[in-house]
Amino acid sequence: MGQLVCENIEKKYGKKNVLNGVNLTIEQGKIYGLIGRNGAGKTTLLSILTAQNPATEGSVFYDGMPVWENRETLDHLCFSRELNTLSILGPNTIKVKEYLRMARIYYPNWDRDMEQRLVAQFGLDVKKRISKLSKGMLSMVTIIIALASKADITILDEPVAGLDVVAREDFYRLVLEEHEAAGRTFVISTHIIEEAANVFEKVIFLKDGSILLEEDTQELLERAVHVSGLAEEVDAACAGLTVHHTEMIGRSKGVTVLLEEGQSLAAGYDVTIQPVSLQNLFVALCGREE
Repeated sequence: MGQLVCENIEKKYGKKNVLNGVNLTIEQGKIYGLIGRNGAGKTTLLSILTAQNPATEGSVFYDGMPVWENRETLDHLCFSRELNTLSILGPNTIKVKEYLRMARIYYPNWDRDMEQRLVAQFGLDVKKRISKLSKGMLSMVTIIIALASKADITILDEPVAGLDVVAREDFYRLVLEEHEAAGRTFVISTHIIEEAANVFEKVIFLKDGSILLEEDTQELLERAVHVSGLAEEVDAACAGLTVHHTEMIGRSKGVTVLLEEGQSLAAGYDVTIQPVSLQNLFVALCGREE
């Protein structure tokens, strides 16, 4: 098992810059959360990491070897994304069982037992055509491909879209089991942040095609605080610190602060200090501009 490294990745579509000089190292044996708003470049980045999309500039390496058009490295990677119910010729009429059969051929470490177990667990009808699947069933196929691929680095783009809360919990439990049993690396892009926060060992915030931060999730949340109270008290307590996401209600004020090493709030002011959830921190850093 090796690291997946991208160096100075840029992606342009015409004159539009989708990714701007992205440098990232995906370490082996960790679970990453990739979080960004729609249009931030998440899917583009994931597709470049797995050589499904060429970068305009920069390179991607797995275990020191280039990923692009290199079967040796691609055998270690799986990028499982939502299936397209339409093809060039119209509705995607491939049956689920045919799609799984193709995946068996493509992924050298495919686990047939796991495939069959997950098909049964999710109650998936493999005789159905892709075009006839509900959003939840499309997500189930995505998850089965990802887990049964047994790829060292497994990347999932919005895997829980359309799943109910029970199925989503099942998915995260399966990821944790695979991670612990086989030491696999997972990179999961999702909009449903809060329930996944405990699963992500590391979190990557992507904003406007650039990486805003990449940190250990627990350490990041320990640095984040929400400070509220009368505006003048909050301003005094946060003097000299960078504040995010200011909210004003009358004379009261609330701000989110991400403390850097050695920083602390000024003591002696009448303010309420609360921890910040991953979702609220993301909104504070990547939400609406001030």
